[in-house]
Amino acid sequence: MHSIFPLFVTIFSCVSILSCATYETREMLVTAYSSDQYSTNWERHPIFFWKTVIASGPRKGKPKKVGITSSGLKARKGTIAADIKYYPYGTIMIIPGYGKGVVEDIGGAIKGPNRLDLYFSTRKKALQWGKQTVKVKIQR
Repeated sequence: MHSIFPLFVTIFSCVSILSCATYETREMLVTAYSSDQYSTNWERHPIFFWKTVIASGPRKGKPKKVGITSSGLKARKGTIAADIKYYPYGTIMIIPGYGKGVVEDIGGAIKGPNRLDLYFSTRKKALQWGKQTVKVKIQR
C-alpha cells in the first residue's frame, strides 16, 4: 500500500487537465471578430440573394459559408483565429478577459506568433473588445 500512495497523489492532483498542463505566457495583440459581413468579408450574391460570397480579395465572388471556421467547425465563443504555422489547430489558450479558447480558424491579417483574433457572437461584443495587448497563456 505504501508504494501505491505516490501514484494516487499524482492521479488525484491531475484530475483537471488544466492543472497538469504547462503554459507559455506571451504578450499578444488580440483583436475580435464575429460572423457578420464586415468581420468576415462576405456579401449576398447579387442574383441568388440567399447565397453568400466573398466580397473581395483573391477569392472574390466564390461561395462563403458564414460562421464556419477554416478547420470546418462552427465558430462559437472560444474560437480563436491564429497563424497555424505557430499555433496549429487545437492549440488551447487562456486569454485574460475572454477565457479559454481553442485555435480553430485563420485570418488574413493574423500573421506571426504575436497576433490572435477572438470570436464573439455579435458585432457589438466584438467592437466592445476592440484591440487589446494582453498576456496570453498558451498550452504546450
